[in-house]
Amino acid sequence: MSRMKENYKNNIVPGMIKKFGYSNPMEVPKLDKIVINMGVGEAKENPKALEGAIADLTQIAGQKPIITKAKKSIANFKVREGMQIGCKVTLRGEKMYDFADRLISLALPRVRDFRGVSADSFDGRGNYALGIKEQLIFPEISYDKIDKVRGMDIVFVTTAKTDEEAKELLALMGMPFVK
Repeated sequence: MSRMKENYKNNIVPGMIKKFGYSNPMEVPKLDKIVINMGVGEAKENPKALEGAIADLTQIAGQKPIITKAKKSIANFKVREGMQIGCKVTLRGEKMYDFADRLISLALPRVRDFRGVSADSFDGRGNYALGIKEQLIFPEISYDKIDKVRGMDIVFVTTAKTDEEAKELLALMGMPFVK
């Protein structure tokens, strides 16, 4: 069992029950999945750029991503419907908890001038989105092997009903919110 999952059972559930007054431990919100999305804008001119993004995302997530395609044609962006423009991976179970642990304890502290993540990025339904500007903050990625610095979006999908519950859940998991 991962350290993050053990922490959930022993510390988070009792803390959430006390704060929100749940009558049943099954009411306590939990992390459902983590979705990592990497948009590759230059893939329309350079198909090899997408392969580099897929390789990076595979190393970071420990799981092969799927390729995302454009839903609509947009002339200003020179994008046609069905064009390959990014990749994403959905993590659940042990891989999700392992990734969350690595992100919170290893990767985020490596961000330059890091003061914490914004607490305003909740969607109103208990999900949290986080943008990262470069993939180099993950220890798996070697600086010499990357072809281009790419960013990614990381979405924490929880079973929480409100943003307040989700924020408390993520804070108890160790997410470093700005004070």
